[in-house]
Amino acid sequence: MVDGARADPAVEAWREREAPQADRVHLRILEALARRAANHEGAVRRVLDERLAQLVAAHRRRLDQPQPPHDEPRPPADGVPPARSMLAELVADLGERSAARMPSAASPEPTSIGAAVELETLPFFRRTWSRLSADQRLAQSQAALPQNAGPLNSHHLVHRSLTLMRELSPGYFDRFVAHVDALLSLQQGSS
Repeated sequence: MVDGARADPAVEAWREREAPQADRVHLRILEALARRAANHEGAVRRVLDERLAQLVAAHRRRLDQPQPPHDEPRPPADGVPPARSMLAELVADLGERSAARMPSAASPEPTSIGAAVELETLPFFRRTWSRLSADQRLAQSQAALPQNAGPLNSHHLVHRSLTLMRELSPGYFDRFVAHVDALLSLQQGSS
């Protein structure tokens, strides 16, 4: 059994060896337990001394084992590699895909042309989809108009405003409808 008085010199010796950061944490735990054991007597002291002895022995075993350098991953104790998380698999997959897209020294042309075509077509399809969505919303507004709506009916005023906006500034109309659609989807998501 190691008592608080005998544990302190061992802990002091380990601290003087300038242990790595992880070992310093263990040393602080050992010091705190030794101080706590020194403040007690009887059965509590015996329990704390036994726990301290276990921790000191475990720390000695850890110091006796050869440690791999900090930049190398430590092998698992049971020999089975740990399962990768979903995030780690996603990052690895994205890394492989980006490496496959990087132009090699032998053929820089096909990859860069493919990427350029992809980047040129994406905005075209976004604009087309946005325009079709805006036209669909205007048609929905037309269908929602009451038959005998007066000139100050709110549905009639909104539809007339959207129609004028589309005629005067089609780009602004497309962006406005996209913004309203986003707000509506946020409202439906929070409800």
